[in-house]
Amino acid sequence: MTTRVVVITGANRGIGLELTRQLAAAGDTVVLGSRESAKGERAAAVLAGEGLDVLPRRLDVTQQDSLSDLADEIVHRYERVDVLVNNAAVHYDTWQQASEADLEVVGEALDTNLLGAWRTTLALLPLIRASEHGRIVNVSSGAGSLTGMSGGIPAYRASKAALNALTLMLADELRGDGILVNAVCPGWVATDMGGRGGRPVRDGAASVRWAIELPDEGPTGGFFRDGKRVPW
Repeated sequence: MTTRVVVITGANRGIGLELTRQLAAAGDTVVLGSRESAKGERAAAVLAGEGLDVLPRRLDVTQQDSLSDLADEIVHRYERVDVLVNNAAVHYDTWQQASEADLEVVGEALDTNLLGAWRTTLALLPLIRASEHGRIVNVSSGAGSLTGMSGGIPAYRASKAALNALTLMLADELRGDGILVNAVCPGWVATDMGGRGGRPVRDGAASVRWAIELPDEGPTGGFFRDGKRVPW
């Protein structure tokens, strides 16, 4: 297989940045997507200092124009996308309950965590179909599992549960194209969103990378953590 073209959203920090680091070190061409161009450029500069070459690009998953511009550029540069990692997410809202939620916050979470992944997938799908080994990996969370769902964190939980549903629909619809679509929970990771006390970010990124590295006959339409199935 030739060098893969990988697009990662929300890649200027945390799991996205570490995943970018790992894949670039392995020789992949990685598009480092960031909502703010300056933050993406700074992240790319850090990786450049490590001898890694990535392509930082403004990628705001809530803005269709941003996605269309990126798709147009990738068409001319690479003609395909082999892997899309929908990693961008907002609002781990531990401060509120579903019974008294600020629905503006819930709407923002849905717009990024669910619709952002959906928009990005639709924008890049023609390019993913052009790959011989297409992969779509949705970075989800055990907090979105309906099995044992509890109260609290309503915006985040609802958006990730909906992302899991999208994963199942896309996997079924794209199976005939040979595109594997899976959701991955990286676990509780010590990032800006996850806070202190979580597992090392490299381990969370490795959980996501497992779904990227699946062989063509690998599973699709699954929900995994560290290569093991997670209850929906």
